[in-house]
Amino acid sequence: MICFRRKAYLATAMFLVAFACMLMISYLRTQKYSFQPKTALHKIKGFCTGGIVNNSISSLSDNKTFVVAPYFDNRVKKLVRTIGIVHYEEVKEMYCLFCCPTGDDIYISKALIDIHEDRFGFPYAAADLLCMEPTECDPQYVSFNWFQGNADQLPRFEIQNRKITSSLVDFTVCISTMFGDYNNVLQFIQSMEMYKLLGMQRVVIYKNSCSQLMEKVLEFYTAEGTVEIVPWPITAYLNVSTEWFYNNDGTQIGYYGQIAALNDCIYRNMYRSKYVLLNDIDEIILPNQHPDWKTMMRDLQDQNPEIGIFLFENHVFPNTVFTSAGIPSWDTVPGVNILQHVLREPDRKEVLNPQKMIVNPRKVVQTSVHSVLQALGKSLDVPMDVALVYHCRTPFQPNLTRESLIRDTTLWRYNSSLISRVNHVLQKIPLLKGKRLADLEVLMNQR
Repeated sequence: MICFRRKAYLATAMFLVAFACMLMISYLRTQKYSFQPKTALHKIKGFCTGGIVNNSISSLSDNKTFVVAPYFDNRVKKLVRTIGIVHYEEVKEMYCLFCCPTGDDIYISKALIDIHEDRFGFPYAAADLLCMEPTECDPQYVSFNWFQGNADQLPRFEIQNRKITSSLVDFTVCISTMFGDYNNVLQFIQSMEMYKLLGMQRVVIYKNSCSQLMEKVLEFYTAEGTVEIVPWPITAYLNVSTEWFYNNDGTQIGYYGQIAALNDCIYRNMYRSKYVLLNDIDEIILPNQHPDWKTMMRDLQDQNPEIGIFLFENHVFPNTVFTSAGIPSWDTVPGVNILQHVLREPDRKEVLNPQKMIVNPRKVVQTSVHSVLQALGKSLDVPMDVALVYHCRTPFQPNLTRESLIRDTTLWRYNSSLISRVNHVLQKIPLLKGKRLADLEVLMNQR
């Protein structure tokens, strides 16, 4: 038993050191961005006749390169930025092939393969394939090859963000990735309803797998117009890890390709949303001084007009420590009840708190999970008294006594509205109809 405890403490210590190093590296990074094309465009005779691919992840014929989506990006130069996943050692050269809507010329541009820094030791990493576009036209599709040959029969990928609309929603939340037959139904519904109370108009979820009941919940929110599902079948192509760091265990990419999904979500919503929130479904960026995100971001932006990335400290509210007085339990619904968890862990002196973000997507070039790697704007660490990330999960510090935890009931400001909204959703979802909600009804009648 003593030996087991020592091993557990050693493993925890190694994890904390590695996590602290990751955060320090992210903290020290510069965020300046410039693009230097390697070669000029040239053209050959030919036609683009390959089929159009609309998958959210597509494997090229080398099985070492995976295309997520190409995006037009003219913020610095006129180019196509393709979000992808590549083997960092074996993919060294790539060409983009463009066809104009009319004519029989193929324009070929050598890609700059920009592998994202946050690979964390895995052999596969998120990458941007950057190619200059022809000036003769605005091509609708792009194909990829490893040599400067004909594009005949090569798969074609539609270039997104060619048309920019002026109508933006205020806030889009990016959730990546839903995996492991996810079934934390109650916390998911509570988070969704909290997002609405705080000002969200859209949630984009990169879904690998979830339970049957969770599918019904997603169907409800999709029909409502709140949720947009992006299928994320990365397990069909790579051995994925549930960790962000490499354990030399045969896995090929960390955390179900989360970084590639987050970058795709940034570009997918670049011209659809004023702000994008990058956080997990068990996290809520919770204002302390404002009633919602809109008033908070208006003040933050007015005070810091040059800022494009706002970083919020993550604070853990252990889901193993309960405060249940006067709170409905919803005990027939699977998942965590966040209203029962209002005690948070104190800061650890030896570890920087991780951060999650609200960003202006038009200012972001490359993002990681806890920081932006390349940007066209500056970052701001938002003070904890303005807002924090409420993170209800298993504890980081499991040995703390209840008395060592800090009572923080900011979430309870939204109790009445949140309880009413959650009850409404639970009554609407087919598999939850008829579930016993007597404790909720009693509580509501007492109000």
